[in-house]
Amino acid sequence: MSRQAPLSQAAPQAGLAAFRLDGQLALVTGASRGIGRGCALALAGAGADIALMGRSRPDLETAAGEIEAVGRQAHVLTCDITQSAKVRGVLDRLPRIDILVNNAGANVPQAFLDVDEATFDRLFTLNMKAAFFLAQEVARRMLQQKIPGSIINMSSQAGHVALPDRSVYCSTKHALEGFSKAIAVELAPFGIRVNTVAPTFIETPMTQKYLTGAFAGFAQERIPLGRLGHVEDVVGAVLYLAAPASGLVTGTCVRVDGGWTAQ
Repeated sequence: MSRQAPLSQAAPQAGLAAFRLDGQLALVTGASRGIGRGCALALAGAGADIALMGRSRPDLETAAGEIEAVGRQAHVLTCDITQSAKVRGVLDRLPRIDILVNNAGANVPQAFLDVDEATFDRLFTLNMKAAFFLAQEVARRMLQQKIPGSIINMSSQAGHVALPDRSVYCSTKHALEGFSKAIAVELAPFGIRVNTVAPTFIETPMTQKYLTGAFAGFAQERIPLGRLGHVEDVVGAVLYLAAPASGLVTGTCVRVDGGWTAQ
């Protein structure tokens, strides 16, 4: 990739206007529920049209209805993001992409000595490989259309510290953090910003089965602010990184962890 002058960008905005996304289109993966759905609704509330990508069409259509109810356009893209060729095909339906929230991911807690190759391959394929090649495809489209965009990779506090029974998950998120910094530097000359958001344990339908009993107590005790996270805690960081308010922010991580990683 050759260097060139940065794509032209508007002068910095002040106040609440700096958080508006009018006229932009945001692609959110894993958008059918949980953090992804919350991000999609928040970005729509800030004025963006939304492309919802996930595997559950009924859930995506429900979210699309909520987005359209606030006056924004919603594109439903039913796709498994680990299938790169199919992803490219569905992205062709979009007129442009200004923002990517690379959110889809999974975790399978296992003690290190019990990790099997199938689980290892599944988590790296989804959490790292799929995120890598989706970011690559979106960046190519931003460059082709001369769009100074924002790529937000959903990481985790597990990308910064060790967590019990999560050796594979920690590995994928540490890799995602390094990847994000590397491409932030490569894409900066083109006006494309890349950052991560690293939440602590967030209460969602996917995490409910893990956040019980002794483990829930362990997690809460490690958070200086004294509580587990909610989806609303994460979407504020995503909105900031998507918006003009963060126009000089790239190659960094916003940790939404209640102080866990500060210890």
